[in-house]
Amino acid sequence: MQQQTAPIGIFDSGYGGLTVMQEIVKVLPQYDYIYLGDNARTPYGNRSYQTIYEYTLQAVNWFFAQGCQLVILACNTASAKALRTIQQKDLPVIAPNRRVLGVIRPTTEAVGQFSKTNKVGIVATKGTVNSNSYPIEINKFFPQIQVYQQACPMWVPLVENNEHEKSGADYFIQQDIQTLFANGKDIDVLVLGCTHYPLLKQKIRQYLPPQVQLLAQGEIVAQSLVQYLQRHPNLENLCSKNGTRAFNTTDDTADFDNHAAIFYGSTVQSQHIDL
Repeated sequence: MQQQTAPIGIFDSGYGGLTVMQEIVKVLPQYDYIYLGDNARTPYGNRSYQTIYEYTLQAVNWFFAQGCQLVILACNTASAKALRTIQQKDLPVIAPNRRVLGVIRPTTEAVGQFSKTNKVGIVATKGTVNSNSYPIEINKFFPQIQVYQQACPMWVPLVENNEHEKSGADYFIQQDIQTLFANGKDIDVLVLGCTHYPLLKQKIRQYLPPQVQLLAQGEIVAQSLVQYLQRHPNLENLCSKNGTRAFNTTDDTADFDNHAAIFYGSTVQSQHIDL
């Protein structure tokens, strides 16, 4: 019996994953996508490993219940703190033929081609920084690169409260950037290690030395997914292709739709779900 096709699942603790989804849809518009934001329990950045793992696994199981064969954790914190355990411990038991991918590995695989000084900066949530996922993964592919990290705990709240374009945001952004570059003066690539941060790109750029390249994850992850589907035709054949997009949130739909339009770049209409 032929297996039924289903959408590609995209998960984030809130809205940030929509910046990744937007880039994925640009390069792979023919596929169906289903997005879930766990807005009722966001932010994940300051929570424990165990809590983030449990929340993320609940979301993955929800996607599997919708029939998804492929789920992308478009959340750096979930990718850093939950992905490996889910891949190694849970998938072999609950869904050995399904796949869950993250956003950190594609980014770290690409970062070396952008740096000439071999010094790379990472700005991210406290959870992602404390996990050391970026230095560990970058070292696997580019052991010569020195990684400098800076936790930016105020950046996500600024974005989610629609304060990111106001002058108050400048204080926190300037302070964090200055701290990072005081520790790594020759950094020539800055990775936005949180999917919310592309909305802060213009303000971040104001406080960067002119030679520093700003690297957002959306385009990198999208191109990585193109290549992944080409390498795994059996899985690709199970991804439905009607060009549909469905949006879901664990919190208020009206509030989600209002914020999501900013991150996704177009109007969305969501459904409420419980995990």
